[in-house]
Amino acid sequence: MPATHEVTNQVPVLTGYNVADDPALLAGLHREGAGWAEPELRELGALAGGEQAQEWGRLANENPPKLRTHDRVGHRIDEVEFHPHWHDLMNVAVSHGLHGTPWQDDRPGTHVARAAKFYTWGQVEAGHSCPISMTYAAVPALRHNPELAAVYEPLLAAREYDYGLREPRGKRGLIAGMSMTEKQGGSDVRANTTTARPVADGYVLTGHKWFTSAPMSDLFLTLAQAPGGLSCFLLPRVLPDGTRNRIHLQRLKDKLGNRSNASAEIEYDNAVGWLVGEEGRGVRTIIEMVNMTRLDCVLGSASGLRYGVVRAVQHAEHRNAFGRRLVEQPLMTNVLADLALEAEAATTVAMRLAGATDRPGEAAFRRLGLAVTKYWVCKRAPMHAAEALECLGGNGYIEESGMPRLFRESPLMSIWEGSGNVAALDALRAMAKQPDSVDAFFTEVESAAGADSRLDDAIAAVRKELADFEQIEYRARRIVESLALVLQGSLLVRHAPTAVADAFCASRFGGDWGIAFGTLPPGSDVDAIIERARV
Repeated sequence: MPATHEVTNQVPVLTGYNVADDPALLAGLHREGAGWAEPELRELGALAGGEQAQEWGRLANENPPKLRTHDRVGHRIDEVEFHPHWHDLMNVAVSHGLHGTPWQDDRPGTHVARAAKFYTWGQVEAGHSCPISMTYAAVPALRHNPELAAVYEPLLAAREYDYGLREPRGKRGLIAGMSMTEKQGGSDVRANTTTARPVADGYVLTGHKWFTSAPMSDLFLTLAQAPGGLSCFLLPRVLPDGTRNRIHLQRLKDKLGNRSNASAEIEYDNAVGWLVGEEGRGVRTIIEMVNMTRLDCVLGSASGLRYGVVRAVQHAEHRNAFGRRLVEQPLMTNVLADLALEAEAATTVAMRLAGATDRPGEAAFRRLGLAVTKYWVCKRAPMHAAEALECLGGNGYIEESGMPRLFRESPLMSIWEGSGNVAALDALRAMAKQPDSVDAFFTEVESAAGADSRLDDAIAAVRKELADFEQIEYRARRIVESLALVLQGSLLVRHAPTAVADAFCASRFGGDWGIAFGTLPPGSDVDAIIERARV
């Protein structure tokens, strides 16, 4: 090999580390009552940081699922074919209880433990998190029909991944999907036209669904127009008599990211479904599922933020330019520290909301806290991914770095379960219809009162904004952003190291912060902040 091909100043592949070695994550795990889960979390983190799992994720992403509508002789089969490592990823997730397990676990902090594992394992490959999230979120909605819940909930919580098209009650474990939106309505599900006609043993559904998450699932929650109005139904892919339900997969979506996961258009052709909840109360029923998947949107974005900043820091530590390592250059340290602040704030608030999920008495706080956080954290993810990618320079633009995959994935959580405007309006709806959520929210953020004058001023300012109802819908994004930031600031002031809390308040509330990442004010302890992003 000629000397011209000598490899120097290249960054080693980041592998063989523990993804769970995340100070903000571990602190949140213990603070929110799930310290007992740390050994399993660390076991999962070691697997997630290993070469084998990273290879699973790469191959599952590079070999997206294929739709097989018919067999070779023309029989309709409606199957989705996945790369074998997709099933490896799913098996690990299910066996570690990232799906419905918390609903069958009476230990305190079980939703926090699950959240931490979901955040950790999602850094291997985000696509397979979708069916895992759907299965987790299906249970509270399903409980609106106690008879169905008694049959299927234990299987949705079972730690066994049993893939294949068979009658659900005969399987060792189940995966659930969701089928809500239609092409004419999108988020406006009340515009749905799919119909549900009562028959002797349930209902038969007819219509087209524009997006169906995880179409290879065993069960689906869906919305359709029954005689009494828009209603929620449970549909199995295989009926109790062993025949296939008339759910036809028309095509798989060709998506920007989330490539390893299948999303489909489907047809219900007199498909059999069972009512969940009451006729006419479908939105209220399925919102139980949405409230859980929105938490996973926050966790998924926070996981991506952590993934990006860890790789940006690792690159800067090993790459030399202009006579110094990148991590020693002031402007780069400003960028890295700003990225690390964003990631730590997202992780901290995600774990706080997971803790509120475990405590029914905090439902009012969770209602508004989750709405504003879903908007803000998920909205920040694409900008964060772009900046983290840029820290790697041209190498970050190359697929082998993993950063393009992160970048393509990053907008999804802001779109899924209500894009930015829907999320902002949901926060306004919470404030209007559940005033106790506003009281609970400010009780939470004002528990840090007096600790940082910049935070105090920001809280006072957003209270003043809420008091001015003129054009409040027009100003919704600005108000929701402010609420999200004061919640993050309050949590960091109370729970994060001084360097983190001070830099966050100085930049996000102090008025000396630019628009791009890397504009932290002078005096920020960037070295201490970056240290928390090293692995």
